[in-house]
Amino acid sequence: MTLGDSSWQLALACFMALAASTLGGLSGFGTGLVLPVFLVPLVGVTNVIPVMAVAMLLNNGSRVIAFWQEVQWAHVWRMLALGLPACAAGAYSYTLLSSKWIAVLLGTFLLVSVPLRRLLRRAQFTCLPAAEFGAGAFFGFINGGMTGTGVILISILMSVGVAGSALVATDAVVSVIMGLTKVALFGNLAALDLELGLVGLLVGLFTAPGAFIARALLKHIPAGVHAGFMEAVVVAGAVALLWHAKE
Repeated sequence: MTLGDSSWQLALACFMALAASTLGGLSGFGTGLVLPVFLVPLVGVTNVIPVMAVAMLLNNGSRVIAFWQEVQWAHVWRMLALGLPACAAGAYSYTLLSSKWIAVLLGTFLLVSVPLRRLLRRAQFTCLPAAEFGAGAFFGFINGGMTGTGVILISILMSVGVAGSALVATDAVVSVIMGLTKVALFGNLAALDLELGLVGLLVGLFTAPGAFIARALLKHIPAGVHAGFMEAVVVAGAVALLWHAKE
């Protein structure tokens, strides 16, 4: 997809961004898992991660501004010490893949994300501060070439005792810094041109109202229904990507 396409395609992309962010707010887990399901048919499999990298910068950047005073910088530095170079390595590895393998990996990750989210939510594991360096490298590499990996980062930070608004703030700062690394690398390797970058900005801007819409809708939707619906959307998108990889 490029900005030279017809206006209805751009309008559809923005509408899907708003819908995905709203559904993400209803479910309690990442927009990054949902939005690619809608973006792949519009920007193509190969372009979806670079576009998402730009969009999620705006999504996470607003949380950084809102919770800046709550950031726990010691955890940020430990997560980024090995996580940042690992993120760059993951993003570079992504650019070496064919569209078929991107579809396979992204589809598989989306499919696995549903049981993974449930498992991590129930797990009561703890992580020593020293182990945070290794956990950061693990998360950074996966985050470099994937989207919707926030559930992993949240689980790591919770395991070292980060909670409440500090969890939101620290997660957002790590995500933004890694996101900037991905955008810079994709731009330098010609995986993200000006038109794709502008599409990512548009998508990011249209995710902003989703949280407020979700907050209003939650008053009228029974608990658990929204999460179940969201998981169905993610699974359907994963199956579609894996089917596309067969073609």
